[in-house]
Amino acid sequence: MAYRTLITPQTLYLHHQDDDWVVVDCRFWLDDTGKGRRDYLRAHIPGAVYAHLDEDLSAPVEPGVTGRHPLPAVSELAERLGRWGIGPEVQVVAYDDRGGAIAARLWWLLRYLGHDDVAVLDGGWPAWVEAGYPVDDVIPSPAPRTFEPHPRPEMLATAEDVLARMGDPAFRLVDSRAPERYRGEQEPLDPVAGHIPGALNYHFERNLTPQGGFEDAAVLRARFQALLGDTPPERVIFYCGSGVTAAHNVLAVTHAGLGTPRLYAGSWSHWITDPERPVVREA
Repeated sequence: MAYRTLITPQTLYLHHQDDDWVVVDCRFWLDDTGKGRRDYLRAHIPGAVYAHLDEDLSAPVEPGVTGRHPLPAVSELAERLGRWGIGPEVQVVAYDDRGGAIAARLWWLLRYLGHDDVAVLDGGWPAWVEAGYPVDDVIPSPAPRTFEPHPRPEMLATAEDVLARMGDPAFRLVDSRAPERYRGEQEPLDPVAGHIPGALNYHFERNLTPQGGFEDAAVLRARFQALLGDTPPERVIFYCGSGVTAAHNVLAVTHAGLGTPRLYAGSWSHWITDPERPVVREA
């Protein structure tokens, strides 16, 4: 059985040492970019490799040109995935300690490159530890595989796509950041506050229960149907600050059975690199 959205700690425990499974630790904190790696070195799910958001799941930032987490080059990412032991028949599981906020980035990247058998650990590292499952500090040396990327451009949206559809009632643009950032009341990360005109707001943390796991698929389905109506997924674009937490919403919509919407990977931090692009600030 393939897992393509979420997986429980119980199921992962049964399979985490299988030869055709690869577990990826994606723990990362924006305010301390080395913390996730340090935590991984102290303890992780046995056999897990580590993926650093800035170094492994993003390309280098070009000030004034890219957003804060530009997509990595396809060839470089494919080579890295192969080094981690990911190939065409491999089930991948990504986890973090942020409710899936970082792990969803790897989930989206793999789906974008044509690899569907990837899931995010529901509840992440905290749920694994709370369940009493084993951890260790051994750094694995996975047998490399060949990862052949098959990009799906239909999953990706650009700033030009957003501009072309601005004001079109047949499309929905959704900002995944916290409401105070959406309104422009606070902006702790980027030099310009506000949001893209016409965007709705759906903070990605609404996908989570108080315990840190995802809401049931039926709950997510009702919430996103209320937000999006009958807009088909190919006409929905999610963005956030830098293309990371918006992937969490893309994952949640997919898990809800509503198809897979598009991601504006550059997101707000890319949008504001061009002062000619319009912004709205409600504060």
